[in-house]
Amino acid sequence: MLKPFSEDILLLPEMLDLMVNYYNDTYETLEFRKPFGEGSEDAIIIQVKLNKYGRCRIGSEIFELAYSSRHLKDANIMAKFVTKDGTVNCYPGKVQYFFTHKVNLDNELVKHYLAYIRWYKPTKTNIILVSTMRSKPVTLSCGILNSIPLADCIISVHHILCQFVPAKYKISEYQNAKEYLAVNLINRKYNIH
Repeated sequence: MLKPFSEDILLLPEMLDLMVNYYNDTYETLEFRKPFGEGSEDAIIIQVKLNKYGRCRIGSEIFELAYSSRHLKDANIMAKFVTKDGTVNCYPGKVQYFFTHKVNLDNELVKHYLAYIRWYKPTKTNIILVSTMRSKPVTLSCGILNSIPLADCIISVHHILCQFVPAKYKISEYQNAKEYLAVNLINRKYNIH
């Protein structure tokens, strides 16, 4: 995590609920709850403070948040998740902020590196367009330009696959045509020493 950052920010009640859901989903064998919340006495009580960051370095790439004026494209990311049946799904989203949060596991505070993401709503049918104007084809997949509700908006930064350049796209020329988000992936940059 990189500067700018803010330390010891109190979690809002809605964010506290999201954090409890995140930890319960991540650690399936453990149970978490918020302070003074309902749950078993053996449940792990999560911390009510976090540290918020404006940028995150993953490998040699720097990802910035959605409201950064310097590099607005850096906020658009593709995140990769493996489902229970072993298939891999990728989803486009926009980073709102990065943060670290500590939770007490086995009497030790463990720091988690997380991101708060607003996901783009997927279309019912995935449209793939290929342009051969460059030496390598550019693949664009489309999603409706609306953010989905707050469910599952907290992810580990390790799920971030790459950045993408967004573009608005319409399939027809009619005024009431649906507007889509064209996702042009930017390959990961690797520095090998």
